[in-house]
Amino acid sequence: MKQITSADNAYFKQLQKLAHSSRERRLEGLSLLDGVHLLQAYLAHGGVPQRVLLSDTGARNAGILAALKGFESLDVMQFTDALFNQLSSVATPTGVITVIKTPRLETPPAVLESCVMLEDVQDPGNIGSILRSCAAAGVRQVFLSKASANAWSPRVLRAAMGAHFSTTVYERMDLQALAQRFPGQVLVTRQNVSRTIYAANLTGDIAFIF
Repeated sequence: MKQITSADNAYFKQLQKLAHSSRERRLEGLSLLDGVHLLQAYLAHGGVPQRVLLSDTGARNAGILAALKGFESLDVMQFTDALFNQLSSVATPTGVITVIKTPRLETPPAVLESCVMLEDVQDPGNIGSILRSCAAAGVRQVFLSKASANAWSPRVLRAAMGAHFSTTVYERMDLQALAQRFPGQVLVTRQNVSRTIYAANLTGDIAFIF
């Protein structure tokens, strides 16, 4: 395991850019999963990290070591706690960050199933919560409009708690075009309407637009 102890290290400087710049993450095509739960979810769904970053404290954490057991071939780097804390996006770092290739999907699938479409949803916490609900309900396709927040930002990833890896997230979508070719029922939510969702017929394939 390679250890990094200097803030002048070139790779550490690159990681700092990734950690704090959405533009840098998009240019590099990389995302950072902060925490052992996201690491576990990613590995459980067959993901292969580009690299795993540990703090000195994280390298002694039983939960993190258990998550990595059986994945000895992974590229793991260890940082001092002080350096690692500069990379973490949480107030109390957990000791592990996973660097992954962002699965950017900007071409819709040929076959549309029951799905959720998010029109211009900007709050990362809301997107993460909706992804969790989709994963729990068995909805596998999620489409985000061009003006929605980045689905792979650190805040969305934390809020979704691993739901990214049991759903398929498509970004920068033309929701109107998708809705027009959706083979089932399209339901659009809004306030102040005469019919509530509880009075709607929810059988068959449905596209929920929020």
